[in-house]
Amino acid sequence: MTATTTGPAITAGATDNSAAVRGAVETVESHLHPTPSWRVDDHPMPNGREEIWRFTPLKRFQTLLSEQAATSNLEWSGEHPDVSISRIAPDQARELAVEAPVDRIAALAAVSDDAPVHIDVPAGVELSEAAVFTGTGKGGEARDRFVITVGANARATIVLRYQGQASYAEKVDIVVGDGANANIVTLQEWADGSVHGGQRSIRVGRDATVRAVTVSLGGDIRLQEDSRFAGPGGSLDQFGLYFVDAGQHIEHRLFVDHNEPRTHSNVDYRGALQGEGAHSVWIGDVLIRKVAEDISTYEANKNLVLTDGCRADSVPNLEIETGEIAGAGHSSTTGRFDDQQLFYLRSRGISEEEARRLVVRGFFASIIGKIGVPAIEERLLEAVEAELEKSVQQ
Repeated sequence: MTATTTGPAITAGATDNSAAVRGAVETVESHLHPTPSWRVDDHPMPNGREEIWRFTPLKRFQTLLSEQAATSNLEWSGEHPDVSISRIAPDQARELAVEAPVDRIAALAAVSDDAPVHIDVPAGVELSEAAVFTGTGKGGEARDRFVITVGANARATIVLRYQGQASYAEKVDIVVGDGANANIVTLQEWADGSVHGGQRSIRVGRDATVRAVTVSLGGDIRLQEDSRFAGPGGSLDQFGLYFVDAGQHIEHRLFVDHNEPRTHSNVDYRGALQGEGAHSVWIGDVLIRKVAEDISTYEANKNLVLTDGCRADSVPNLEIETGEIAGAGHSSTTGRFDDQQLFYLRSRGISEEEARRLVVRGFFASIIGKIGVPAIEERLLEAVEAELEKSVQQ
């Protein structure tokens, strides 16, 4: 994305669903894990009774579920001298992909783009600063297909920022090479009225370290975030932040597949909700396969309810096929402000309004601090402040 680019017209792509295309990792098929497939027909229109769709307000995401061609891609801008950006053929994108689509939104995004974008950090390259790419919606429907590769022993921070207004679907694959260190940040900063759905899949190389930070602030959002390992020794940290306003739906569905021994994962997602009809959904699932001995994993979701009329659905899962593990656990909490914290702050002469702001800032601070890009961290703190102003006014 050197300078501003707009994607080509959307056309239908091929639908090869061979085992070679889907990768060598054994498919996990259950009500929680639909069989991956590049064929749209293998992902029928959901009716809301399916396990993976039962929390989703389907009417809001109807445009993303329709086979009608999107009008465009987002308008993307951003550049970095040490990052290669190119258009590739759909077949090449499939060969590079971590996995095939696992739901209808991602499948339609995958076949709709006849010139997917490949963002590549070559092996051994160390980026001195973050590579930031901004996608802007101009209204209407849009779909994108990306492959991000970070070569062996490279070090990089890559930021994808979404803004403007759109009904947007995506299929993104992130492949991190052996020994690499990658920091992947995605910012959903949509305008009100936007809808965003898609699938992001990460493969962590042998002895590689990956940190993925997902921030969702605007629009109605449904993201499937899958991760797996390409060899022993890989480490994955996934952090998330979301702020849900009145009438807004934000849904994050995570699946961590420990398919290699001596791997590590840690998931920490935190959300705040305010206003009538605010609805968050967090589904966290970790699969520890029989071969994945001596792994460690922990997943946590915390929700802070700021006003009446909100709903937070939080479902952590652990599927364990071997007892030879270093450790595994999960937790989920949903509640209002800690009365003791508020009492302590107010006893020090701090107003109730300011005390509430301090509690929320502290709740999110550890996640924002993981981003590693000072300018973005500062902007997100300002965004949290703006959201808190809405809470005060309600």
